Amino acid sequence: MKQPQKVLVFTGLVYVPGAEVDVVLEKLSSVAGSVALQSNTLQFSHTAYYSREMGHALVRQWYAFDKLVNPGVLIDLKHLTNQLERMSLNEHGGRTINIDPGLLSMSNIVLASTKNYAHRIYCGKGIYAEVTLIYQEKTFKPLAWTYPDYREQSAHDFFCSAREILKEKLRGENNV
Repeated sequence: MKQPQKVLVFTGLVYVPGAEVDVVLEKLSSVAGSVALQSNTLQFSHTAYYSREMGHALVRQWYAFDKLVNPGVLIDLKHLTNQLERMSLNEHGGRTINIDPGLLSMSNIVLASTKNYAHRIYCGKGIYAEVTLIYQEKTFKPLAWTYPDYREQSAHDFFCSAREILKEKLRGENNV
């Protein structure tokens, strides 16, 4: 059986300013390698979903890592990020950081979730995967269920830049 093409890990963070982002990135580097690319810090105002738990002054940032990994790492990656979220609670027991891990391939962006929905596929150990963006016509394009912040041009620019890093790494392994 042919092995799947390797991918890069990325994570989308929504956090309270002052959250221990560096600690999260350090822990993720054990699985995903060093940070290869980070987005600008953006105000997160697309939904009030996190407001009750985390407050209103939230920011969004994406990070792509440099280690080529097998896509099968997604399950363990999501369990690791859930553990990191539990380690980053405020004095009231709410999260200070939301960590959305995902995989970047040459053709799509896949997010991991613990919640099922019609467009998600069960991967095992309580984890689901969803294709969030697809690469077509030299850019990433949203799907009907794509979150609003992943529809933004800033997200597409980030993921296109990360895809170039992936392309170079795969060339180095003669996989493209």
